[in-house]
Formats: sequence, structure tokens, C-alpha cells
Amino acid sequence: MKLSPYLNFNGNCEEAINFYADVLAGEITMLMRFNQMPPDTCEIDESLKDKIMHATLEFGDGNTILFSDSGAPGFVQGTNAHMSLNIPEEEEAEKVYNSLLEGGKETMPFGPVFWGGKFGMLTDKFGVQWMVSSAH
Repeated sequence: MKLSPYLNFNGNCEEAINFYADVLAGEITMLMRFNQMPPDTCEIDESLKDKIMHATLEFGDGNTILFSDSGAPGFVQGTNAHMSLNIPEEEEAEKVYNSLLEGGKETMPFGPVFWGGKFGMLTDKFGVQWMVSSAH
């Protein structure tokens, strides 16, 4: 199981990830824009096409920060961080997801995603935002 912070931005993600890569002497190891999503995945507003859907910054001794431009309405600076759990086994990932969901609010049901594996998002009963993913 691996835990990484996931930071969302309001259109300036590319500027932010480049800033943090420079400051932390890190390497951007993955970057996907919204226009690289399979066309039948979901409708994306034209203003987001060239924005970052997902990016990974690695630095130091095994540290990772995940990044994205928020495509969701109601973006609020200061509440734009999630805890992202990557759990290799699907059964364990679903169990953790459902446990975190108890008393909380589901944002995206845990299920298959186009990049492979399963993924879900929620806010737990304490107001902490979570992303849970599984490769299998």
C-alpha cells in the first residue's frame, strides 16, 4: 500500500508542477492531458482540453506527489488536496474504500477505469478527501 498526496489546481497545474519539480529537484515521470483521454470516456469542456488530467512528480528518497487540473465546478483553493491510496489487490482496495466511505460521501464509485484497474473517490466522515486505486 502506498499513500501519496494528490493536489488539484484550477487551471495552473502545469505551472505548479514545474515549480515543485524545480524546488524539490524532482522529475515529472508521468503527464497526461485531458485531450489524451479516450474520446468515449466522458465529455470534457473545451477549456480543459490542454490542461493536465494527471501528473506524477517524484523526488528525494521515494517521495511522490500527484497533480491534476480540477475539471469540477466549485473548485475551492485550500480544499484541493486528496489522500491517494494505491493498493495493489482489488479486494483489499475495495474493502478500504468502503470502510473510508462509512459515514462519508461518495464522489466517484469504486469501479473500473480506462487507465486500468479500479478507482474511486470519497470524502470521509471527518471531511478528508480520498482517492483509492487498485491495479488489478
